[in-house]
Amino acid sequence: MTILVANIGSTSFKYRLYDMEGTKVLARGLVERIGQPGGACPDCQTALTTCLAEIAGPGKPLSRLTSLSGIAFKTVHAGPLSGARLVDDAVLAAMEEFSFLAPAHNRPYLAAIRAFRKRLPELPLVAVFETAFFDSLDEATVTYAVPYSWRQDHGIRRYGFHGASHQAASECAQQHLGRTDLRHISCHLGGSASLAAIRNGVAIDTSFGMSPQSGLPQSNRTGDFDVFAALHLIRQRSLSVEEMGRVLACESGLAGISGGSGDIRDLTAAAAAGDARARLALDVFIRSVRHYLGAFLVELGGVDVITFSGGIGENSPEIRAAVCAGLAPLGLQLDGSRNRTAAGEVRISSDASPAAILVAPADEERIVARAAAAALAAAGRG
Repeated sequence: MTILVANIGSTSFKYRLYDMEGTKVLARGLVERIGQPGGACPDCQTALTTCLAEIAGPGKPLSRLTSLSGIAFKTVHAGPLSGARLVDDAVLAAMEEFSFLAPAHNRPYLAAIRAFRKRLPELPLVAVFETAFFDSLDEATVTYAVPYSWRQDHGIRRYGFHGASHQAASECAQQHLGRTDLRHISCHLGGSASLAAIRNGVAIDTSFGMSPQSGLPQSNRTGDFDVFAALHLIRQRSLSVEEMGRVLACESGLAGISGGSGDIRDLTAAAAAGDARARLALDVFIRSVRHYLGAFLVELGGVDVITFSGGIGENSPEIRAAVCAGLAPLGLQLDGSRNRTAAGEVRISSDASPAAILVAPADEERIVARAAAAALAAAGRG
């Protein structure tokens, strides 16, 4: 079985082609700056054509596109519709319904899925939702203190995202430590960031709420924010719901605090040069990570392993050190030298640390490919 995994961003298209026998990567690629000045592709349709031309044909991994078993998408939000699902009109309708809650994700995925359906109408498409890893959360964890009918009628509840990344980190930790009975806190830190509490490989909590704009402050998304503060500003500034949504999703987060970039690399450099607002943005981010880390330590009753994934988690020793500072009494002791030189999957805790601290490079596409293969097999399409 061969699966093409499409990982869609608002201006990017990353793909991997898998032979599911041994989960071998046959091809991979990245198209960036789609529709942006200087970009090679003006739209998602052109990026799709570029991808397909690179994987099928003479001398390519596939002799023809019909050799594909299916195309899998790391889709984000369809409310209560979760798991790995063959794409049909009901799946697309659910994604449309929840697009306001995930504007940077659902709309690009909807465009890409429709483009693939038009280009390859006979090929099965599979949506693997990021919420799936959190389907096991208990009722108290997912329930907001609002009229209960809102949940029943409108799907108002906490969901959780970055599921494929957190699941991959869980499997990495289990393999690294040689055991499955782990109390694990997974830190996926990037332009979009979240924490997950995992017990024995099963998620029990997440920093995310109903939308990817919640939880930790993101690069340009707000993170946790008092809903009445938003209502107050809507009244004070006579903003529409759409305008407020755009500000919270596009002009807030670390960029909103700094007044410039929300990229941790830029903020770190600016803070080192004396920029007080860049320093504040970093401090807010670190505080929020530690806030959820502390909450999950209590919820898990201690911790056996912490993992860092994502662009920040994997590449910023400064952020990792700040997150772990002063936690030795709680069983988490970072090794400064290992942390500074970490590359790839590696342990960065000291030998004396009761709990392990690992860098676990994100491997979302493998998780998505595996879930899609299972869904295709169950549907008799494998």
